[in-house]
Amino acid sequence: MQAPIAPKKPQLLETHGHQRQDPYYWMNDRENPEVIRYLQAENDYLKEKLKPTESFQQSLFEEMKRRIKEEDQSVPYFKSGYHWFVRYEKGQEYPIYCRKLGSMEAEEEVILNVNTLAQGKSYYQVGGTSTTPNQKILAFAADEVGRRIYTIYFKNLENGEIFEESIPEITGNFVWAADNQTLFYSKQDPDTLRSYRIFKHFLGSPVAQDVLVYEETDEEFSCVVHKTKSEKYILIHSESTISSEVRFIDAQIPDSDFTLLQKRIPNLEYAADHYGDDFYIRTNDQAQNFKLVKAPISTPGKENWVDVIPHRPDVLLEDFDLFSSYLVTQERSQGLTQIQIKPWEGEGHKLQFDDETYTAWISTNPEFETDWLRFGYNSLTTPSSVVDYHMLSREKTLLKQQEVVGGYDPGEFHSERIWAKAHDGTLVPISLVYKKALFTKNGKNPLLLYSYGSYGYSMDAYFSSNRLSLLNRGFVFAIAHIRGGEDMGRHWYEEGKMLKKKNTFTDFISCAEHLIAQNYTSPPHLYAMGGSAGGLLMGAVINMKPELFKGVIANVPFVDVVTTMLDESIPLTTGEFQEWGNPKHQEYYEYMLSYSPYDNVEAKEYPNLLVTSGLHDSQVQYWEPTKWVAKLRDLKTDSNLLLLYTNMEAGHGGASGRFNALKELALEYAFLLMLEGKLI
Repeated sequence: MQAPIAPKKPQLLETHGHQRQDPYYWMNDRENPEVIRYLQAENDYLKEKLKPTESFQQSLFEEMKRRIKEEDQSVPYFKSGYHWFVRYEKGQEYPIYCRKLGSMEAEEEVILNVNTLAQGKSYYQVGGTSTTPNQKILAFAADEVGRRIYTIYFKNLENGEIFEESIPEITGNFVWAADNQTLFYSKQDPDTLRSYRIFKHFLGSPVAQDVLVYEETDEEFSCVVHKTKSEKYILIHSESTISSEVRFIDAQIPDSDFTLLQKRIPNLEYAADHYGDDFYIRTNDQAQNFKLVKAPISTPGKENWVDVIPHRPDVLLEDFDLFSSYLVTQERSQGLTQIQIKPWEGEGHKLQFDDETYTAWISTNPEFETDWLRFGYNSLTTPSSVVDYHMLSREKTLLKQQEVVGGYDPGEFHSERIWAKAHDGTLVPISLVYKKALFTKNGKNPLLLYSYGSYGYSMDAYFSSNRLSLLNRGFVFAIAHIRGGEDMGRHWYEEGKMLKKKNTFTDFISCAEHLIAQNYTSPPHLYAMGGSAGGLLMGAVINMKPELFKGVIANVPFVDVVTTMLDESIPLTTGEFQEWGNPKHQEYYEYMLSYSPYDNVEAKEYPNLLVTSGLHDSQVQYWEPTKWVAKLRDLKTDSNLLLLYTNMEAGHGGASGRFNALKELALEYAFLLMLEGKLI
């Protein structure tokens, strides 16, 4: 079967006097039957090329599915008189939301069975869920396409009926006021999907009568609505990449006007919670790695901010939680997360963790009057764990650890952290894991190098039962903690964005070269993987150093950087200017053009490539990976595989349901294992 050849329909694009020819610009139209036929042809081609792996894909799928405990339940948390939890039933794709009044011995009340709601639908995703303070009505948001456009539905929890009343085309973000009748929700721009309006809905009234309480007119900002932990205040949080602004009202008075906490200032970021007479505020005000301050609710502006935890140049303050007797912080130092317990009076302490590379985080802690902290923990070898920690006695109680059905012995695996030297001398950490019995440091191990490297998102070491399908077949799995994330602090992010974005790509290349130099692998056995902005990373590095990799997987890749960032009608574009730069300014245009994967495809050899996409993707539009594949197929000089898979029924996150998504992962793993000759 011949590979699909996309027709060329040259489109002249001119910016700052510079001209580009885009022969595949026409693909930017999901309503065009020719586009749909081409996507289907690519899917058919992929199926033909991977036909030898079909039975193996199925066995991989079954293998990964078998490791998942089909009848499972989350650890309950206590709030508003109820124990709340989510459970799954055998053979079911979707969660069942439940609660028990007063005690876990009480009768279970199913408040939402998503399996029932999803019947007959190819895609179904529940976003936010929230009950009224009197616990009588549930609001939930559902997306039936995968484009992250939700509808809010209401359910009477006393008789089980779902109201005819609904609120369509919203973001999925909402919060109840204290009167049990008023719901605040955010709505997106219909074209760009930017969350830009907050409305107030009174239960039982027509949606057309909903009151607009706030509109974000700055196109670089989006806004959401939420409650403080105390539930005494409702906050509207507006945010761009580099600036924040918060407004608040008393939750008991939903018809009051919102009060500004602190007006927006370029490069000032902050987020607030409430305790007593004060707002507690995490901010970067004269604090690159953030600090914690407080201010009176009556006069909360910046001029009244008082340090609670001053800035520390070597410690990033990531998050905090407030209790009646304790302040708990989640911090990052030397690339690893730490949890600090600070009594309001007296000396504090930090939790101790044993793994060389791991992830720890503050979990769900809705109760205020308690000495117990719930936190989460995992590592490359330790399954995800939920732990209750007594902040006074320092007693730890493991409530649940992810069960790997069929058995898992962490002693059979080894994880470690090593450091690669970047082009400018910066040391970049790499976390890796492998099965001891299958590993020899001889350069012949297949190795999958994964990363993201954008938006300040840190790629922490985490456990995956699915990953065992690679490790048990001899693969080493490695995470490159490259600049563009916040893995090593806020400066790590700032040195991998805007006009320093290329550090992200060269750091990844340095990590790959270090793994080769240290004999963990070699180019004939080295594979790379990244999604979304991590897909941009994949596109950039194979333009720069294609010879390093045997194969690459780019999931929903953001690869047509310049054209996308020039089109403000596309979702996310305006809000991204402080991440990538605004190409309307020539300096940024030229810099972005110098690394944009689509614009830098050349007539040369590329690795084997598997590219995935979603027709309804709201974040990376399907035409970016589609155009990229078409251009690569036209120009590349090798005979390596170039495959494009488009999910015609899903968006950025792929298939919905806990098992359906495994089929796409099985396809990706089969691609890697086929290239490595391990289809067993």
